[in-house]
Formats: sequence, C-alpha cells, structure tokens
Amino acid sequence: MKPINYRKETVLITGASSGLGVEFARRLAAKGANLVLVARREGRLRALAELLSESYGIRAVAVAKDLSVPGAGTALKDELDGQNIVVTSLINNAGFANYSPFDQLDAKALHNEIAVNIDALVELTRAYLPSFTKRGSGFLVNVSSIAGMQPSPGLAVYGASKAFVLNFTEALWAENRRHGVRILALCPGPTETEFFHVAGSDKADGGLKRMEPEDVVNDCLSTLEKKSPPPSRVVGTSNEVLTTIAGFLPRRIVARLTHMRMKH
Repeated sequence: MKPINYRKETVLITGASSGLGVEFARRLAAKGANLVLVARREGRLRALAELLSESYGIRAVAVAKDLSVPGAGTALKDELDGQNIVVTSLINNAGFANYSPFDQLDAKALHNEIAVNIDALVELTRAYLPSFTKRGSGFLVNVSSIAGMQPSPGLAVYGASKAFVLNFTEALWAENRRHGVRILALCPGPTETEFFHVAGSDKADGGLKRMEPEDVVNDCLSTLEKKSPPPSRVVGTSNEVLTTIAGFLPRRIVARLTHMRMKH
C-alpha cells in the first residue's frame, strides 16, 4: 500500500473528548492531519480542537453528538456533508462498559452500551467506507479490546460487543484488502483512561496492568503505517501472551479463570 500522507487526511475520531480519543487527536494533529472530533462533551471538544488547531496549524472541527441516539451516525455524516467536510479516514473509538453481573444491570444502560459500541460503529463505517474504497486510500481503525477475545464475566455485554467489533473489522479487512484502504481492529488491554470510572469499578481491569494511552496509540499508528497492516493488533506483549494462551484452553476454563480475575 502507498504510505499514509497525513497532511492530506481528514480523520473523524469518535470518543474524542478523553482517553485514547484525545491521544489519537494529538498524534494525528502533530502529523499534520485535519480532524473531526466527536463526543458528547462539547466544552472539552471545543477546547481540544482550538488547542490542536493553534499548536499544529491544522483544521479541527468539534461536533457534539450522542452516539447512543438511533441514527446518530447517519445524522453526523449529513451534518458534515452540509459543511462540505470530506472525511477521508475514520477512528471508531467511542465505547463504554457497565461493570456488574448481567442480571443486576439497568436495561437502558445496556441498550446504550450496545448502541454506542456496535450500532454507531457499524453505521459510521457503512457511511464512510465506500468513499474510502472509491478513492483507494485512507484508513479505518475500530477500537476493540482483548476483552473481545475471551468471555468477560462482569463485562458480559462489553466483551461481547468488542468480539463483534473484532470479527466485523477483520471481515472488512478481507473484503477490502485490494482497495487500498488500511483497516485495523485495535485490541488494547486495560488502559489508564476514564473507562473505569464510567464502568463503575476499578475491578473492570481484571487485575491486569494498565497501559498508557500514548503507548496504545503509538503502537496502533506504527502498525497502521506498515506496508501491509494486519487485520487486528493486540497491544502489549503480556496481552499477546494472555490471549494466545487463552486460545488453547477449553472455553469453560477460560470463562472460569476470567471470572476469578474480574473479582480481584
């Protein structure tokens, strides 16, 4: 594939008001990419957009949008089209978890979790991927998790949603590998972000060492920039070892061991 020319990219980043989203925005702005920053918290987004625009001389547009609302992805594309903003690459980073046994969780909270983690991601991917393949350039990063590579008791819906993201993205990689679009499912382990506050418990890290956002983003971009990027990437040597071992064990053993870890 041709090298990525970030100065010709306009990258849409969801979940851009904190954590990995902010770090993606910073790194891409430093490389010269224009940005569309999407999240619910408008104040944070606008402050970040102004900072990056002033610091790097790029265009950063802040769009406050609740991606749990049905049709939010299509509405976002329509809004950007109305402003003549042509998105050339997409990072579906928005997502959250509810930590608790499944039968103790609020049904509305679970609905919103699925809407953001799956529905909005699929909707935005469908809205923009055809234009990427038509141009024969750009990249799509869907943020999955190592939680999607094994049963995740205590994070049952979150883990299942990330399993969907992983399989969905790898399928898109295979479908589009000859069209010049780089497609990657990013699978980090627990990362030092607001994720645990939103999830409602520090136990959501499963007792694993938390990564730093900058390390995850560095790994993602270096993988993405390879001549022939893989369909997915597990970030961190210990996480690679953990998921590899889990792949050889009986599923009932993996589920029990993960359940024990999640209750640490």
